[in-house]
Amino acid sequence: MSLPEKLALAQTFGLVVLGIVASYIDTAWFEEVYTVEDGFVEWLTVLPLVVVIAFCLSRIIGRKEPGSVRFMTGTILIVLFSFFVAGEEISWGQRIFQVQSTGFFKENNSQQEMNLHNMVINGVKVNKVIFSQALTVGAAFYLLALPLIYRKSRNIKELIDGWAVPVPRLYQIISFLLLFGVIGLCPSGKRAELLEMGATTLFCLIVLCPFNPIQSDRELLNNPKQS
Repeated sequence: MSLPEKLALAQTFGLVVLGIVASYIDTAWFEEVYTVEDGFVEWLTVLPLVVVIAFCLSRIIGRKEPGSVRFMTGTILIVLFSFFVAGEEISWGQRIFQVQSTGFFKENNSQQEMNLHNMVINGVKVNKVIFSQALTVGAAFYLLALPLIYRKSRNIKELIDGWAVPVPRLYQIISFLLLFGVIGLCPSGKRAELLEMGATTLFCLIVLCPFNPIQSDRELLNNPKQS
């Protein structure tokens, strides 16, 4: 693990622990200052996603030769995913640019904001079904099952590498599990803000420092020992 990785982990868990302690000592400060919308924690949630976007775009633009269709598609999908999550986190800049919500969002969004994760459809919260339950299942598969499959199956390994899918390293998996565990110690309903901040930082570390070498098909052919 490199020094930047260690510093990123130390900062992330330091801020999470600080938030948990603050939620017990001064709940009002924790909810109205520390985790307030467009506040310190929220921007630390968005920043790693911006880094991921910049890193992936530089991987595409800075190449001397174009990668394979699979490689380019996989990388672009990571960019789009990161852009979507970042946009949702700041409600697509609604508060920054002081844009008023339309009648549709006022009626169907639990916070009357212009985003999808707070939408309520027929009494069902989208955030709970998609952004909580489905995302939890997806994260569990990605963190626990994928690394094992990657190591066991050569065909799966070549498929994952070809699509430029970053495989998490052991310390990243342990960090995610630890994050999920300690968040449960926070009594405030805004503990999700701490989870999001920690999760995006760890996601950034996975993309920048994955277990598998992210190479195009052409590079894998030219460097068979690394495949």
